[in-house]
Amino acid sequence: MRVTHIITRLIVGGAQENTVSSVLGLMQKPGLEVDLISGPSLGPEGTLESSFDSHPRTLKILPELVRPVRPWLDIASFRKLTRMLHAAKPHIVHTHSGKAGVLGRMAAARASVPVIIHTIHGPSFGPFQGWAANLLFTAAERHVAPVTTHFVVVADAMRDQYLAKGIGHPGQYTKVLSGFNLEPFLHATNDLTFRSKLGLGREDLVIGKIARLTRLKGHEDLVESAAQIVAGCPRARFLLVGDGELRPWLEHRVKQLGLSDRFIFAGLVSPSQVSRYVGVTDVLVHLSTREGLPRALPQALAAAKPVVAYNCDGAGEACLDGETGFLITTGDKSSLVQAITKLAGDESLRMQFGERGRRFVSSRFGVQKMVDDLHALYLKLAGT
Repeated sequence: MRVTHIITRLIVGGAQENTVSSVLGLMQKPGLEVDLISGPSLGPEGTLESSFDSHPRTLKILPELVRPVRPWLDIASFRKLTRMLHAAKPHIVHTHSGKAGVLGRMAAARASVPVIIHTIHGPSFGPFQGWAANLLFTAAERHVAPVTTHFVVVADAMRDQYLAKGIGHPGQYTKVLSGFNLEPFLHATNDLTFRSKLGLGREDLVIGKIARLTRLKGHEDLVESAAQIVAGCPRARFLLVGDGELRPWLEHRVKQLGLSDRFIFAGLVSPSQVSRYVGVTDVLVHLSTREGLPRALPQALAAAKPVVAYNCDGAGEACLDGETGFLITTGDKSSLVQAITKLAGDESLRMQFGERGRRFVSSRFGVQKMVDDLHALYLKLAGT
């Protein structure tokens, strides 16, 4: 059985890491031939294309498939995708992300692909954007829903949001959690040598945030709350892992606030190294205002680190309020300060939340479980 995955770009990010792990894992399943079509990965957010260096025939880059709406390029990429799928004749097309999700499903339908699956890693519509964009993306999702055989969601929240917009019906949805390699996180340690290399002291209380430095990730709220957090916890230091177009503004704002000595910008980090950074954090915060179920939360919990998150989309399905961390109203900076300060001042509570979190994610978020669940779904939908 041949399976073709399609994604808009392979930058360093949760949806992209999920897709790469899925493709590489499914390649090991007997009877499956798997390939991946992606648009180009440009800009400061890094690329995962090297993940396929050992399998160069697996990944195909389609230059016309870009993230912004570009009508002429979109028409060209649709036509090329259709030709590629006609030639390859996959039994299943599995799309990821907004642009590739729409164009890929349309092309698969035009190429008469028997089974068309789309994973919703995060919402294409919502309060994070204006009414015009919401109207456009909601209409696009409704347009391609009839040709979609099945939807995979990484959180119940995604299913509920799409059903509320009249996209598909409940029987078309299956939740497959975004798995990752648990082992490095389960064994992550507070490496004092690595702390020192980052400029962190032994006694520093490290508040970590792992996310691309871009809009909707909530870095601004953390920066604006930092002075109050430091007032309540003089040992507080902030470790930002990731890169993106927002970095110059964040660095300038931190300097304006006189907090440059409190912030460490680690920059772009390979996914294989993220566990080292999680290991030296004491509390992980995730403040996105648009997300499916952020991988940073279960990764931190696997390392027995407590979390603080905005109650956005699927965050509450990993950040269990009062059990594995504190879930707070999106944009409520006062509660953000209180939650971080409380955890900073209570080591036993940090350990309690962290251990509960480790137990919670250990049986749910393994990469092999994700691959097995996808494989089982493929066999079911293909009728084999």
